[in-house]
Amino acid sequence: MADATDYRTMRIPLRHGSGAMPAAGFGTLIADPGLMRTATRAALDAGYRHLDCAERYRNEPDIGDVLQAYYAASGLSRQNIFITTKLWNTNHRPERVEAAFERSRERLKLDVLDLYLIHTPFAFEPGDNFDPRSESGDIVYGHGVTLQETWGAMEDLVRRGRTRAIGISDVGLEELGPLYERASIKPAVIQVEVHPYLPQTELLTYCRERGMVVLAFAPLGHGIRPGPIDDPVVLSVAKRLVRSPPQVLLAWAVQRGTAMLTTPKSADRARENFDITPLPDDAFEQINQIKPRQRYNTVVETGAPGFIPRGR
Repeated sequence: MADATDYRTMRIPLRHGSGAMPAAGFGTLIADPGLMRTATRAALDAGYRHLDCAERYRNEPDIGDVLQAYYAASGLSRQNIFITTKLWNTNHRPERVEAAFERSRERLKLDVLDLYLIHTPFAFEPGDNFDPRSESGDIVYGHGVTLQETWGAMEDLVRRGRTRAIGISDVGLEELGPLYERASIKPAVIQVEVHPYLPQTELLTYCRERGMVVLAFAPLGHGIRPGPIDDPVVLSVAKRLVRSPPQVLLAWAVQRGTAMLTTPKSADRARENFDITPLPDDAFEQINQIKPRQRYNTVVETGAPGFIPRGR
């Protein structure tokens, strides 16, 4: 469990790398460019200091513009904002990693990145098409490259000071274990789906024992209903504490020792999601006992980019 009492300003030190990740982060996967820009600005205004990006989202230039404008208007500097982006599946070949990284860095208008993640452990056919498909519509996977080889190229980015830390997303223990054991530079952060219906207890324990931070995406269950946000236990705790169900779920996530990401699309929702405080011990344990088990993002099982609709 987390010791800090103010989850809004809490930062989690990265043992494998440098810097500290804000416990509350803003995910930038919003399809509409205009809405993405206004939502990102609203999140920054609400107090978010971690932006989670990806080359696959195709909006890094917009985020770079928002950040530059925000620095000028707010008086904050680059050092105040923790920025993550991700290497997409079509760039897993070691010779493609640095070029993909540099394109992301330039689009985001950064000198150095705080965290660079492998988006998934699956290599697709290399090329400019993010979603390579066969005539039958199946994903075309890359061959002749291992996850360990991709990781080696990621390690080079850390050694040369291009990014302060590296990690991997959408991964299970079967991929993470061998990667961790063989890595010269260990993963600093593991980004996976985590919520009370998918607590990832075994993975969380493994990472905690080895100094890796778990960054929870979809802590509200992807907004799919019915889901954790409608669970009777969560609703009961929220009513008793006079908090909203999202605030309860997000506090539970941080209280377990994870960082978390949400994607509020309005200023009101950004303020609500950011305004989280620790739960009483009995409420925390109540949520721990929730029994339904549901994974909403099947990418870790199939390798298919199901979290992004085709054609986007």
